[in-house]
Amino acid sequence: MELQVNHVITWMEKSNEKIQTNKDFLSALDRAIGDGDHGINMARGFNEVVTKIKATDYSTVSDVLKDVSMTLLSKVGGASGPLYGTAFLKMSTSLKGREKIDYSLFVNAVSEALNGIKMRGKASTGEKTLVDVWEPIVEQLQKDSDFEAVTIETTAKNAMEATKAIEAKKGRAAYLGERSVGHLDPGSVSSYYIFSALSDVIKEGV
Repeated sequence: MELQVNHVITWMEKSNEKIQTNKDFLSALDRAIGDGDHGINMARGFNEVVTKIKATDYSTVSDVLKDVSMTLLSKVGGASGPLYGTAFLKMSTSLKGREKIDYSLFVNAVSEALNGIKMRGKASTGEKTLVDVWEPIVEQLQKDSDFEAVTIETTAKNAMEATKAIEAKKGRAAYLGERSVGHLDPGSVSSYYIFSALSDVIKEGV
């Protein structure tokens, strides 16, 4: 199985659909422990992503991901834009010039994305950030030997739900201390939608 340009475009389209559908939910989660604009920001950013990549002809996966990155960096406000923008830029860089990518290349790209998120956000696992979804995903991808739709979906969902029990250590939510426990991390939820969308693409056949 290999991911090609059309698969990556479909991945972003499906991510956008999930984020648009759950925009108000994401903002409600963010109102509880943050600035309250995560849903609006992500919906705007991914809508712009889809508009951009659907209007552009691509020959490489890396070029699609680079445009995703640049669009998110410029259109998504708050902390999320730089974090997601960095993630997709790191993926693009690791896949430079590739027209299609096999599983091992994809795993390496997502691992590089995680490293980028950690460096940009100065975050590690257990701090109630999107790292708490991306790290378990990378660990699971490294255990598997091929694209496994159900595993990706389940891993991302379980990791996202686990953030409810974590006390926030980063961002505005950190000011709440123990009061942040009991709330899902908005960035982890939007990350879940992105990996759930990837799972949908794989189910349709990579």
